[in-house]
Amino acid sequence: MSERNKRVVVTGINLITALGLDLATSWENLVAGKSGARKITLFDTAENATKIAAELPPEFDDYAAKHCKKYLSKQMARSTKMCFVCTKEAVRNSNIDFEKFDKSRCGVIFGLVGTGYSSQHILRDPKHLIIKTMTNAMSAWVSIEYKLEGPNYTVATACSSAAYAIANGYDLIQSDKCDLVIVGGGGSGVNPDEIRGFNDLFALSLRNDEPEKASRPFSIDRDGFVMGEGAGVLVLESEESARSRGAEIHAEMLGHALTTEAYNIMQPQKDGVGMARTMDLALKNSGVRKEEVDYINAHGTSTDLNDRYETLAVKRVFGELAYKIPVSAAKSMIGHTISAAGGVEAVITIMSLKKNIITPTINYNPDPELDLDYVPDKAREKELRTAISNSFAFGGHNACLVFGKYE
Repeated sequence: MSERNKRVVVTGINLITALGLDLATSWENLVAGKSGARKITLFDTAENATKIAAELPPEFDDYAAKHCKKYLSKQMARSTKMCFVCTKEAVRNSNIDFEKFDKSRCGVIFGLVGTGYSSQHILRDPKHLIIKTMTNAMSAWVSIEYKLEGPNYTVATACSSAAYAIANGYDLIQSDKCDLVIVGGGGSGVNPDEIRGFNDLFALSLRNDEPEKASRPFSIDRDGFVMGEGAGVLVLESEESARSRGAEIHAEMLGHALTTEAYNIMQPQKDGVGMARTMDLALKNSGVRKEEVDYINAHGTSTDLNDRYETLAVKRVFGELAYKIPVSAAKSMIGHTISAAGGVEAVITIMSLKKNIITPTINYNPDPELDLDYVPDKAREKELRTAISNSFAFGGHNACLVFGKYE
């Protein structure tokens, strides 16, 4: 691997998904190949074509109340609250004592498209409207909680927002501008406005009678993604800082690539050219050889063009090696969490490296044109050392993150 400046490691991780309100539960159910999709309960779907989503478990409000003071909760939109609560557990997981840090060198960067505070919420409770709709509130609340005075902002690059946030955090540490950065994202698009909007784009599955089987990435009968909600948060830290405090190191972030296709506001560049360029550049930036990649956590949305072009992109980058690299899509189980997806799937990738287990792509029905190893339906044990996580977004905002076992 090529020489880099500072090594960047992961010392805290957490997940909140439709499959669980903490990392352990989410991971257990992901490995078991369970689906978190069900009939929408958060609003009346009578006027919506799609009536299913991967909502958080109904216990979320009670769970959040244990981590978030009542006066704060009243000022937070649902997605902000998800990310805040997820962060509290990620920080606890990392055993950080911020009083021993230079807080001016600790940052917070999250990916966020919108707070999910839709028309239904405004009609129901218009109080604190400005704060609830501030996209910067997500990172601001976390910095206030821990009195962190370093870089603090949110990134909006559609479905790759959280991946961009992670990449930005990596850059700040690697260039010695920060010692620690809390990164990731949250997202809650399960509201009538966003469901209607994605239906207008013909992006969502209409398999309303079979929620658990609706999200089927890389399958011949895929008909769109299932909206999900959740959060994925990582604590990135310089190796020097982590080792000095005896922190548990979950993985090393080896590098990344951020690119723009400059092609189409919705469709990916034809034949996955832009996706391939992103993966190829990520490997070069990380000093990782193609034959060293043991697993690809796919963007895998269950839409026609994304799945087809991501498959072609993997072949374009890896050639014959592509058929030997397992590729799986967590969205088959937890839906598409939009701005949170890059953070959620980065945590899943790190857990795969830690546990040497690849989570499956469920509901798989082979498409003759898509012929890679998609780890169908059942998790797989495999010794993993290096993995990549893809995020490809509307607007052509592409990201590829590279993680490895910490040596």
